[in-house]
Amino acid sequence: MSQLVISHEHPDWFKPLFAELEKRAIAYQTVNPTQHQFAVEASKPDFDIFFNRMSPSGYLRDGIQGTFYTLNYLKYLENKGVRVLNGYQAFTYETSKALQLLLLEELGIKYPKSRVVNHVSQVLAATEGLRFPIVIKANIGGSGAGIEKFDSLEQVQEAVANNQVDFGIDHTALVQEFIPARGGYITRVETLGGKYLYGIRVYTNGESFNLCPADICQTTTGQELVRNACALDAPKNGLRVEAFTPSDEIIANIEAIVQASKIDVGGIEYIIDDRDGEVLYYDINALSNFVADAINVIGFNPHEKLVDFIEQEITAVNAKEETYSI
Repeated sequence: MSQLVISHEHPDWFKPLFAELEKRAIAYQTVNPTQHQFAVEASKPDFDIFFNRMSPSGYLRDGIQGTFYTLNYLKYLENKGVRVLNGYQAFTYETSKALQLLLLEELGIKYPKSRVVNHVSQVLAATEGLRFPIVIKANIGGSGAGIEKFDSLEQVQEAVANNQVDFGIDHTALVQEFIPARGGYITRVETLGGKYLYGIRVYTNGESFNLCPADICQTTTGQELVRNACALDAPKNGLRVEAFTPSDEIIANIEAIVQASKIDVGGIEYIIDDRDGEVLYYDINALSNFVADAINVIGFNPHEKLVDFIEQEITAVNAKEETYSI
């Protein structure tokens, strides 16, 4: 088996990564985390680096079994000494919006006012003290799934009465203030190896919650983008994007988040509350889909940087093995 194994279930998102690996003649193999097995008593697998690309939105593609299984497998691999990129701790945060908020609270980084609930009977009480509009978010979402906006308490009451509130696959949800975006945009910052890589502003009408950067259609100047990371027939979502470099303070906050969560490759999203100008961080992503047509948006190919990082990890593992063999 190859020294590098990449675990993923999406048919299109990682084609640019594979292309860059093949361009450099770096051998790799892929596995599907939704159709997998391992023996608990088995010794260390015959690969040294495992890149976890399981998406929490896999349940939308008949891959619900991959989410919780992956947590178990990542722990097994780490216990056996495999270098896991976006490992157990990172994926734990990826699969819980509640844990993401607890991390932000621990770090003293601001986030939208939120409540965590596990039963529909608690939703109305959870709205107390929140400003409307609000959103109810499934704790495990992905690609904007499991998020619904409510403009009034009456709308929430109607949804609860009609059993129309979706708590998602772990039966846990956030009841959270909806933040009106100053300037009509959110900012997503991509990180690599615990450090800032690039930032983009994504302009949205506030009604769509699928802000997948690989599926953005055009720049703010109207230039059509080649969405080479998503399926060719993926619906165009009307989002617009532009490169943006945040302040040093925001970059420091974001680096603190990814380092504390042990995210090797990830994206953090924040928004400026139009009501008071507060910068609020609201999404921690261990599965990072780089922006479509990146060279035209940010001026470089982030997959080249990612493969540079993978090569460094391979070199580090080889050096460690050589040390042990002496």
